[in-house]
Amino acid sequence: MKSRTMEEHKKHSPLKVKIGIITLSDSKSNSSKIIDSNFVFNPEDLSGKIIKDSLEDQHEIVAYHVIPDDAHQLLETLEKIQNQGAEIIISTGGTGIGKRDITIETITPLFDKELSGFGEIFRAETYKELGTGAIMTRATAGVWNETLIVALPGSPNAVQLGMKIIKPEMGHLVKHMKQ
Repeated sequence: MKSRTMEEHKKHSPLKVKIGIITLSDSKSNSSKIIDSNFVFNPEDLSGKIIKDSLEDQHEIVAYHVIPDDAHQLLETLEKIQNQGAEIIISTGGTGIGKRDITIETITPLFDKELSGFGEIFRAETYKELGTGAIMTRATAGVWNETLIVALPGSPNAVQLGMKIIKPEMGHLVKHMKQ
């Protein structure tokens, strides 16, 4: 059941938002290609490509970076992309429970507000597909200095699911962040 109020809000939301993409991967960052200072990617980065391909027809991709699983570099890249005008930054990778998975520990202290509903929906949908293995995902989203950060797992299937959840709300989220 849809809410009339929410639908009205969406009508007055921006149709096009500025997006930054970050893939965290030690292996993929080693063979990344530099296009310019805003676009450092690896053609083998399937998850980052899924994000880019699902958004570039409707939104503006202002940056796309493939970086190693390094907290300092992640913070630098977030700041750089935010300074380039990104309203939403979507990361993929580094959300698991392994020793090199640093995304969640790095970004959650930045959040002014956490969107816990994103992670809850993501885990519920993952549970429907994978069963109890869904407990290992730590996907999350939150607002940092009027920029939405969405942290997705590195798996292409997880990225597709995350984009299915977040894409319809992007303009709506940006509208409310800036109010």
